[in-house]
Amino acid sequence: MTKIDLSKIDKTYYTAKQKPELVTLAPAQYLSIAGQGDPSSKGFAECIEALYSVAYIIKFDWKAAEKDFVVPKLEGQWWFDEDKYGGVSMTDAPTKIPRSEWMFRLLIRLPEFVEKGNVATAASNVVSKKGMELARQVKYFEMNEGNVVQILHVGPFDKEPESLGKLQGFIEANNLKRNGLHHEIYLSDFRKTAPDKLKTILREPVK
Repeated sequence: MTKIDLSKIDKTYYTAKQKPELVTLAPAQYLSIAGQGDPSSKGFAECIEALYSVAYIIKFDWKAAEKDFVVPKLEGQWWFDEDKYGGVSMTDAPTKIPRSEWMFRLLIRLPEFVEKGNVATAASNVVSKKGMELARQVKYFEMNEGNVVQILHVGPFDKEPESLGKLQGFIEANNLKRNGLHHEIYLSDFRKTAPDKLKTILREPVK
């Protein structure tokens, strides 16, 4: 039985350079859980746990059906109330907007053969088997970002404004406009990796 690894099948999606570049992404499907608050909080960690619990139920169900896959890297979309914080730039947002005010959608990408009904069934199983009520909030999610400007950020999260500044400069120099939510792919496990060695893909959908 071949184990599907999306990071090897779709290298465009899971790789980036340490300088801004424009790439085009195909539509994809995900597990998703949304929330608001500080990424260092207990609630954020519980969202990650619920998301992965559902992901592994789906993985083992499909493995039993002879379609095994590697559970992909964690991803996240981040945004804030732009009416409340109007005029805050992409570069300044991480430092000027309180962490408690940020909204997020955590994501784990799914192979094409996984269906929406599989997600609902797996979430129900996590609730019944583990008593994890938060799993009820894990949903099937589709995204079609299309054109994005991206960069590979190496280092701690609090240094991201440096990379975001490069993205902003590229967007402006090429007369592009933002066209969606800020998107991050966590190539490193930030729970186990030293901050200076973290690798994160930063993406901004554009038009």
